[in-house]
Amino acid sequence: MANKDLRDWVGELDAAGQLETVTGADREEEIGGIVDIAMRRMTNPAVMFDDVPGYPKGYRVLANILTSVPRINLALGLPIDTPEVDLVNYWRDYMRDQPVHAPVEVNGGPLNENVFEGDDIDITAIPSPRWHERDGGYYIGTACMVVMKDPDSGWINYGAYRIQAHDAKTASVMVSRGKHGNMIMNKYFDRGERCPIAVVAGMHPALFMVAGLEMPHGANEYDCAGGLLGEGVQIINMPRTGLPVPANAEIAFEGFVARDDLVDEGPFGEWAGYYAGDMHPEPAIRIETFMHRDDPILLGAIPGVPPNDDTFYRGTYRCGAVWNQLEAAGIPEVRGVWAHEAGGSRMWLTVSIRQMYGGHSKQAGMIASQCHAGAYANRWVVVVDDDIDPANMNDVLWAMCTRCDPREDIETIQGGWSTHLDPMCYSHDDRRNARVVVDACKPFARGDDFPAVVRNSAELEARVTAKFGNLFGG
Repeated sequence: MANKDLRDWVGELDAAGQLETVTGADREEEIGGIVDIAMRRMTNPAVMFDDVPGYPKGYRVLANILTSVPRINLALGLPIDTPEVDLVNYWRDYMRDQPVHAPVEVNGGPLNENVFEGDDIDITAIPSPRWHERDGGYYIGTACMVVMKDPDSGWINYGAYRIQAHDAKTASVMVSRGKHGNMIMNKYFDRGERCPIAVVAGMHPALFMVAGLEMPHGANEYDCAGGLLGEGVQIINMPRTGLPVPANAEIAFEGFVARDDLVDEGPFGEWAGYYAGDMHPEPAIRIETFMHRDDPILLGAIPGVPPNDDTFYRGTYRCGAVWNQLEAAGIPEVRGVWAHEAGGSRMWLTVSIRQMYGGHSKQAGMIASQCHAGAYANRWVVVVDDDIDPANMNDVLWAMCTRCDPREDIETIQGGWSTHLDPMCYSHDDRRNARVVVDACKPFARGDDFPAVVRNSAELEARVTAKFGNLFGG
């Protein structure tokens, strides 16, 4: 049986009341304007745009895809009502066990329905929107997979890097330094070679989610996506580069990038909520093959002021991944992790622990700030006791106000791994930042001497709830 594809997921959204269709919105400003409003609403369906002016009916754009826990659940094959805390534990278990299914090469698939080469290539046939008013162009790649192959090991890697459509046969790719795609490109460049690259711009959201996660160096994202889907991803190899892409993808193209072949890219409104980076030269993709399904769907995950579609789903993943990496580093008694959406699920981490020894809390904070899942563009790491819900910001701020002594409980780390998308990185050329680790735990040395918390005991809470449960919706 063929893998589930994007259209299967769209059908699930529609059946669950999680999809709205909009007709007649233009790609210049109306699609992006509608998505910006949709992402700010508490209840917000995914939005399918059809009848885009200037394009054939059936050439669609789907956005606001994962700014909803029920839609994330459907993408992962979980019950639609799975709560966020269980999603964190799902990702924690996933990162710990690392279930994998290798991709399965097939002879063809729906992606082969329309194949263009040479002068027939025209990626502007897809209604790629100007997602924000001040964007420097049209972005075909936001919810995308950018596929490359390590020239030394043969490792296949794919990540979610932004792709701007410039003209019929030219796109650009922006990859932050330190990301796997940047490392692979530089290996080709150092050999004096062009780097083969393939871009997929419409796929089942589980494949896209893996593209945006911090997978270990050397891990094949297709293996990991297969683990999420419970079966190997069916792939075909692109004709010029041989790079694997999902056989049931909506849109894909391939080509080559060269070290000195650059085009002006951006600006683009990014996940931190700013137009960081302005216009800057980035590698041009010289396209040699362009493919799409009949009536293709362009998938969009749009960054902006949080909460946004680009980072919403990453929060629960990052919590689970940081939790797993803390335990792998030997940190005991981690009771919870939360990546706050206000920081784009990157710039604020709260870690809850049950203190076991002096220095335990500071150790947890320092490692959380530098482990792979927590290091990129981090700004704040706050460590709290296990009586604090790390996802309850009022409780976290209370702990910071009453259990943190700034004289010795705040550490500043300079020279952290960041990106020019961080508006406070040192500079465009020096993509580092400073970060703060806050120990908001009760001083371990004081033991039971710390003042008692003014709150019901567990026993009183249970008795009152049982007797007067109707007052609390019970």
